[in-house]
Amino acid sequence: MTAVESVESPEYVPGHGLLAGRTAVITAAAGAGIGGATARRFLEEGARVLISDAHARRLKEHEAELAGRHPGAVTALPCDVTDETQVQALFDTAVRTHGRLDIVVNNAGLGGTSALVEMADEQWARVLDVTLNGTFRCVRAALRLFRESGDGGVIVNNSSVVGWRAQAGQAHYAAAKAGVMALTRCAAVEAAEYGVRVNAVAPSLAMHPHLVKVTSAELLEELTAREAFGRYAEPWEVANAIVFLASGYSSYLTGEVLSVSSQHP
Repeated sequence: MTAVESVESPEYVPGHGLLAGRTAVITAAAGAGIGGATARRFLEEGARVLISDAHARRLKEHEAELAGRHPGAVTALPCDVTDETQVQALFDTAVRTHGRLDIVVNNAGLGGTSALVEMADEQWARVLDVTLNGTFRCVRAALRLFRESGDGGVIVNNSSVVGWRAQAGQAHYAAAKAGVMALTRCAAVEAAEYGVRVNAVAPSLAMHPHLVKVTSAELLEELTAREAFGRYAEPWEVANAIVFLASGYSSYLTGEVLSVSSQHP
């Protein structure tokens, strides 16, 4: 089999109670992508989740869908991670609603394609403010809570393989994701004294049906040909890696960036 021959997606993995009794905050979790898949996987693993997103309508719809399968285990609060007041309200709500916080998944990010010589300051600033600064705000809020509680905790940030490798048109996104990797490593060193672990995942090509519809067949073929399995990742496959990093199975891992791809440099 060559690297570009497609391999079918594996069967969905059922929950095993890996996060039973734990409470998590997950950002950018209103849709069919990695954040939404992570919320579903966390619930299936026994966690209680507070999902957030800047898109209030989609967030409410996703909350209703999840609550139908996991009544009493999911709540939602709109949050724009570029707004410090909203970020603080999100973490205050998690503690007020569930009495504690154990896991934070920082999934919010913003992409786009633009040649560097054509890129406006506003484009650069917007991508970095959502993707890097937003992650920073949430990591800071979580660490303050974890330090105060003294019960430890876990933070998982969503980075990208683009943070390692060059890609035309992605200077702002690559810089932001590389920053998330560096933030993860530095935060892990500082958080160790609180018993807190901080890691990240770095997916390459994770697609869902809505995203496939707006991606040209030519581009999708080009991108999947780079992958060892000759296909894109299902969002739940990335979510499974996040579950691992959030669970006790990764108890000695901190400051790591886990590549969910064959494209690690």
